[in-house]
Amino acid sequence: MSGFNLPANFHSDPERLLRKRRVHTVCSSAAPTAPIALAKTLRDYSTPTVANMPTGPAVNMGNGSFEICTGLISMVQASQFYGLPSEDANAHLQNFLELCDTVIIKDVVQNNIRLRLFPFSLTVKAKQWFYENKEDVDTWEKCSAAFLAKFFPMSRTSALRGKISNFQQSSLESIPKAWETGLCSRTSTKASWPCPRGT
Repeated sequence: MSGFNLPANFHSDPERLLRKRRVHTVCSSAAPTAPIALAKTLRDYSTPTVANMPTGPAVNMGNGSFEICTGLISMVQASQFYGLPSEDANAHLQNFLELCDTVIIKDVVQNNIRLRLFPFSLTVKAKQWFYENKEDVDTWEKCSAAFLAKFFPMSRTSALRGKISNFQQSSLESIPKAWETGLCSRTSTKASWPCPRGT
């Protein structure tokens, strides 16, 4: 660089200088008793590692362990919950429990299977919520309660109560037909309970 008076100890590549000194120090030391860990570069610290990746909650299985077959995982992933306002968390949980109840593993509590499988039933926003709260959802009871509290809030329950309270029947309709028509037309495509017409 012209026009500047640089100090005599200036180096244009300080990382290379540090590596030389590190290698020189390691080589010149007399028979070390333990392996010397080389210092990490700034790039090493900024690169993500597998140790920082979120995984599901630690399931307390006692002395044993269990394996979940990939077919069951695929079935659970076939109807994932995204965490969108139009989705029905209650229906998702019901479907999930039906799938989990098809599997029995000897000497394994059913709630442990549910807790281990539940992250596979979530994606996008819902999965992000799950990993952010995985310390709080270390049992199936806590997990299901927290899931419903987050994705099926009291405001939604109140709105459903309001729809039921405001039920109206026209003079030419039977009660079952009015109920079917009224609820199916007022709810979203993913109704809060199964629509009799299947819409």
